[in-house]
Amino acid sequence: MTTDQTPDAAAEAPVEDLPLEDVIETLRAELEQVRAQSLIDRADLENQRRRMERDVQNACRFANKQILGDLLPVFDSLDAALAVAGESGPLREGIELTLRELRRVTANQGLLQIAPAAGDAFDPESHQAMSVVEAEGVAPGAVAQVFQKGYRLNEQLLRPAMVAVAKAD
Repeated sequence: MTTDQTPDAAAEAPVEDLPLEDVIETLRAELEQVRAQSLIDRADLENQRRRMERDVQNACRFANKQILGDLLPVFDSLDAALAVAGESGPLREGIELTLRELRRVTANQGLLQIAPAAGDAFDPESHQAMSVVEAEGVAPGAVAQVFQKGYRLNEQLLRPAMVAVAKAD
């Protein structure tokens, strides 16, 4: 290729008019461009495949999010029924059995209960502070009381646990 010709100019000239070395250099340059573009296209396709795979996995993991979220009031009602059912008896046993089975089935689908106990550290990622109260025997800033249990589906928070936090002195 002569110094006054660029690869594009050489590519536009009729092949018969160019020296053989220029034709070879032009073809080599085109081949390198095609190889580079092929690598870019292959990487784009691989990235798109990975994104699609991740999206499908997430769709499968959270496909039942709506129905599991709709079951949270059922958990709350069964917990409230346990609170008033008395210490023992067939009613309490039936409620406990129903609640235990419901928890087992939903846990198999990835639903986990967030139920902090009094004295547990307050976690703003999974607890929502509804009030600050004075609580003897509970460290300041710790959970003093649980108003409503929270739930997490896989790693995603569905509902935070609603708690009262112990007041600092």
